[in-house]
Amino acid sequence: MTTTPTTLQAEPWTSLPSQYRNPSTSSEHSQNQKRGKPLDSFLEGPIYVADLALLFVTDIPYGRIFSIDSHGTWSLVIQYDGEPNGLVWNHITRKILIADFKQGIMELDPITKEITVLVSRYHGERFKGPNDLIICSDGSVFFTDQGMTGLQDPTGRVFKLYPEGRLELIVGNGPSPNGLVLTRDESALFVAMTRDNAIWYVPFMKDGSVQRIGRFSSYYGIGGPDGMAMDSEGNVFVAHSTLGVVFVHRSNGELFLKIRSPVGVSTTNLTWGGEDLKVLYIVESESGTVLRVDWHCSGWLVKERSIEGTAA
Repeated sequence: MTTTPTTLQAEPWTSLPSQYRNPSTSSEHSQNQKRGKPLDSFLEGPIYVADLALLFVTDIPYGRIFSIDSHGTWSLVIQYDGEPNGLVWNHITRKILIADFKQGIMELDPITKEITVLVSRYHGERFKGPNDLIICSDGSVFFTDQGMTGLQDPTGRVFKLYPEGRLELIVGNGPSPNGLVLTRDESALFVAMTRDNAIWYVPFMKDGSVQRIGRFSSYYGIGGPDGMAMDSEGNVFVAHSTLGVVFVHRSNGELFLKIRSPVGVSTTNLTWGGEDLKVLYIVESESGTVLRVDWHCSGWLVKERSIEGTAA
């Protein structure tokens, strides 16, 4: 028996201040990915760094990374020649990793503001265009190489970057691979395949190889699933890029809740923050707004597992 999911509305928390908005069609992101649509910003990649009590977000078209404090005050951390999309906090190096569409996988020291490129090629060829990334408890990183792939060109990739620098291809036939989330025991990976309008489930064998990839969930609409998150109960949160909805699934795939945006339909990414990680922050990209939802349990972050040794 199918049940109708409950609907919950997120609350606007803070928006990009006017002094940081720059409406223009001249950015490469506007020309190449938005068909020349003027963009004063396009926010993505939120992460909460508890050590600094700051939320970080990217602004893709203008190569910017911002921090936001608990009062909703914005600060420009860095602006550089790139298109930063996904972020993740490396709990081992204490630095921010960036999936940059233009530059590759980068590393940012949030204190010194030093930024470096970690890897930009695979077998000598440049990446198509990295989109998002997630870190494992041992410091290994999974990232998506989306580029401009889609159903017409299902060659998007998912890589695993090991701490010593070795790069391994995990998936090579993805129609626009985007957001990522790991199961709590790190035995499987969920990948948002945006142009397939679906979440793929990628299970790992004991030796780390992949077998029998399947679809965890399917959606509808012009865009598709983008960023993802997981809570401590194993529920999977999926932000849809053109419906203004975050779909919340149980670990078996059952949809039981929809979180709606009150300010726009471009809900692209989300992360956990606040006290005990019980606040879900959601980015509505085109309006430059960060939404929030108070959740009943803590969110799941790899740092929590690696430091506290929590079992899945």
